[in-house]
Amino acid sequence: MAAMDWFTPWFPAPGYGLSRLVLQRALACLYLVGFVSAALQFRALLGVHGLLPVRAFVRRVPFRAAPSLFQWRSTDRFFAGCAWAGAALSAAVAAGAADSVPLGVSMAMWALLWLLYLSIVNVGQTWYSFGWESLLLEAGFLAVFLGNDDVAPPVLVLFLLRWLLFRVEFGAGLIKWRGDTCWRDLTCLYYHHETQPMPGPLSWYFHHLPKPLHRVEVAANHVAQLVVPFGLFLPQPFASAAAGLVIVTQLWLVLSGNFSWLNWLTIVIALSAVDPSPLTGTPSYGDTPLWFAVLVCGVTALVAVLSYWPARNLLSHRQQMNRSFNPLHLVNTYGAFGSITRVRREIVLEGTAEERLTSATVWREYEFHGKPGDVRRLPRQFAPYHLRLDWQMWFGALSPAYTRGWFEPFVTRLLENDPPTVRLLRSNPFPGAPPVHLRALLYRYRFTTPAERRETGDWWHRTLIREFLPPVRTAAPVPPSARGTPGDDGHAS
Repeated sequence: MAAMDWFTPWFPAPGYGLSRLVLQRALACLYLVGFVSAALQFRALLGVHGLLPVRAFVRRVPFRAAPSLFQWRSTDRFFAGCAWAGAALSAAVAAGAADSVPLGVSMAMWALLWLLYLSIVNVGQTWYSFGWESLLLEAGFLAVFLGNDDVAPPVLVLFLLRWLLFRVEFGAGLIKWRGDTCWRDLTCLYYHHETQPMPGPLSWYFHHLPKPLHRVEVAANHVAQLVVPFGLFLPQPFASAAAGLVIVTQLWLVLSGNFSWLNWLTIVIALSAVDPSPLTGTPSYGDTPLWFAVLVCGVTALVAVLSYWPARNLLSHRQQMNRSFNPLHLVNTYGAFGSITRVRREIVLEGTAEERLTSATVWREYEFHGKPGDVRRLPRQFAPYHLRLDWQMWFGALSPAYTRGWFEPFVTRLLENDPPTVRLLRSNPFPGAPPVHLRALLYRYRFTTPAERRETGDWWHRTLIREFLPPVRTAAPVPPSARGTPGDDGHAS
């Protein structure tokens, strides 16, 4: 009892009860999106006959380097079972199940979510190489120790979440300031809305905002990412104000593009700094169990030790973006858009049913869900859902080096009309029988001007650059050299 008396004055933060409630429910919703995304896309991307099969990956990568349940069993049925089980558990937690059970059971539910998603990420290879995967895992791990309705939110975990948010925002700000010169001369948004990986339905309008406003946007971004994060550690109400500014900035990004759940998750984590008690009052909770307090202190010490590597990275002139320093993705470094592409290139895949190719051959185009294709099609809103193939096609257009390992199998699957693969596309121009030949062309895309938009109804204008892949057919392997030499374009990841 004496030991618990020592914890009582400072350990609980009952005023943050509503913030914890919203944070945990929203985080469970994002877990749900992640698991559903995995369940619907894994067979084509990671399945036994996928583009980068898990089974082949676990044969060459040991468990210690990529701990995962799929190191033990990598069948499609087992993967589907884990993904849908994660989705079901996420939905239950989002509906409040974790607050209706004892504290220990609640923590086990959150830990299982983390374990299932960690298992997917660690075998996901190229398809799961994005910073928001590690961000979801790190936030999900900390959520295990936030407690439920049985106890007040632990102040230590709230501060660990603020430290996570600080690394996300300050890391992104530093990588910009140290990176592309257009961030320092405030001109990056002259290009970004047009060249970002997956524009949204409002991106055309954002692109055509006046250039002085674009410069204001960049300057405001620097303030939001390089100055505001320090306010997260100030007393209230300053911490809440800093979190509010982060949330407003992230909502602006939600409107202007499709960045999977990155922006939504950043908003969710920012709730850890919002104190609603002046408006809602302070709810009452039961006593904090000693075992829970000791466990939280141990996790805090672990995060403090593991923070050495991301902190050193932040201070380094060779700062890296989106890196995990351990296979459990516990304390990571983050960042985005250290460089901005000035010109948008897109790979357009076409097929034909004609046996003999001539100058009169009719080619029919494959359409993707998210990435630009048909110039008359308005970009759609997909975030927080993650279209993994569409994103990798954007990287592939930057440089053929990014297609290594998966593009050849992708072409082969299209030539076979492989059902799981074509389900990843918006349209298959060969629903009855597969194409005889398939090719890939590289185009330059740009948003139409307002005058062009009024005249043609098009959202995009495109110009052919060259062949990305010459015509191939099923019997012929795709030659890597046919896609040209890797370029040196900058990219954001």
